[in-house]
Amino acid sequence: MRKNAARSADPADPLNVVRQLLSSQQVAVLATHNQGQPYGTLVGFSISPDLKFIFFATSRSTRKFANIMADDRTAMTFDDRTHAAADFYDAVGVTACGRSTEVSKSRRSADLRRFLAKHPHLHEFVMSPNCAFLRLRVEKYVMVRRFQDVVELWVS
Repeated sequence: MRKNAARSADPADPLNVVRQLLSSQQVAVLATHNQGQPYGTLVGFSISPDLKFIFFATSRSTRKFANIMADDRTAMTFDDRTHAAADFYDAVGVTACGRSTEVSKSRRSADLRRFLAKHPHLHEFVMSPNCAFLRLRVEKYVMVRRFQDVVELWVS
């Protein structure tokens, strides 16, 4: 069984629980929408050190990219489930809510290096001309743990 970093983080410091969870995971569910129809998809991601931004990449020909270009309101969900019955009480889930935009080529070098350090297998994909490198500017994190303990963390 894998170690759950978020579960072992100091529960009195919710932001540290969020940091531990996001640092320990490789993939998240990105939620977008088109004319009221929700759409979820898996994405690889990285985070900024201050947790204000989450970075991800996608092809410009995807539904998620078209959805973001039409309405930049997005959410991304992370969790540390182990697919065991205990997850109903022990798993930690976090949703980051905010707005996603493409990172300009002139501003993306450090963020792209951090992303590729976490996902070196995506180098060719991210460097292709059809790939958009995006960032979710987090407005708030909503953390759920112990089944019903909900904490909202607003990011300034």
